[in-house]
Amino acid sequence: MRKTYNDWYLKKMRADKELSKETDEVEELLDEVKTIAMVGISRNRHRDSQYVARYLKEAGYQIVPVNPGADEILGEKSYPDLASIPFPVDVVDVFRRPEDIPEVVDEALKINPKVIWLQLGTGDHPEIRKKVEEKGIQYVQKRCIKVDHQFLIRPKKETN
Repeated sequence: MRKTYNDWYLKKMRADKELSKETDEVEELLDEVKTIAMVGISRNRHRDSQYVARYLKEAGYQIVPVNPGADEILGEKSYPDLASIPFPVDVVDVFRRPEDIPEVVDEALKINPKVIWLQLGTGDHPEIRKKVEEKGIQYVQKRCIKVDHQFLIRPKKETN
């Protein structure tokens, strides 16, 4: 794991000015946010969305499952959609197919989170990035929130 960190975060990410700036922004937001809505989280504990949510919950974030087919996931009440969540969320973390992203992002914009995060595998959506950023919402895509936390935040907390 340390080699991956050194190769990816310290060499590749920091060598590219744009990626380095984005990584700094991701680090800052992961230090600040508290509540993460997990859109598309699976009921299957062996799916990536479950691993990510479980990790984030154990790291101290409030996880809000969004899955219309579940009443509860990871011991947390699950909501059928973002509009049904009765409190503000900081991050909308999306685990859906690329073709579903425009609809999910439109729904997310209605609840005005601080960040919309498209997990790895959700595609590249430059037109959506523009739309989100015009609303003053931070946009992250093609990154894993769990991996970023592991490499950017956890090491700082372990040394404190």
